[in-house]
Amino acid sequence: MGQVRKASVKKRCSWAEGDALEQRYHDREWGVPVHNDRLLFEFLTLEGAQAGLSWSTILRKRAGYRRAFSNFDIQKVARFDANRVRRLLRDPNIVRNRLKIQAAIKNAKAALALQREWGSLARFLWQFVGGKPIQNSRKALSQLPASTRESDAMSKALKKAGFSFVGSTICYAFMQAVGMVNDHVTSCFRWRELRRQVSNT
Repeated sequence: MGQVRKASVKKRCSWAEGDALEQRYHDREWGVPVHNDRLLFEFLTLEGAQAGLSWSTILRKRAGYRRAFSNFDIQKVARFDANRVRRLLRDPNIVRNRLKIQAAIKNAKAALALQREWGSLARFLWQFVGGKPIQNSRKALSQLPASTRESDAMSKALKKAGFSFVGSTICYAFMQAVGMVNDHVTSCFRWRELRRQVSNT
């Protein structure tokens, strides 16, 4: 009998090895370049909501957030009023934090202003990496920074534009999520895939 070959196991970033939801998010979304304004606003809102919490908590509430925040339609969220805020504060499917909820509405209004000025939210946000993903080559998660020069600049500009919950650390996590930086470790199968995708565009 021939030797039985073991099924190959994909190597992932260690943060995605335990939880199935995080694994799926890691494999399909994290680090994939996003240029859609609605999805960019979604990630910006979710990263702000995560402050002080785990990302797995936010992922589990993501469907609830999409329902509660009109699928992150920026124009609709910008029109949320005090009655809507009171309803959201009673919704167990999102993080019931008044400041974070109010920040999402405030950020939607600020995003509309940026769309008018820049043509799209994407054009404004991607300027901080020169319009193209930064391809990092980090060997361990311990090498990932909490913030960078680019996230500092984004944070400063967003605050000036009227956004809240957009500190540099939140902005860098956002940049990782939406593919402005490729921060998969080099041993992760997604690191090579994303580098190849970018080089082919």
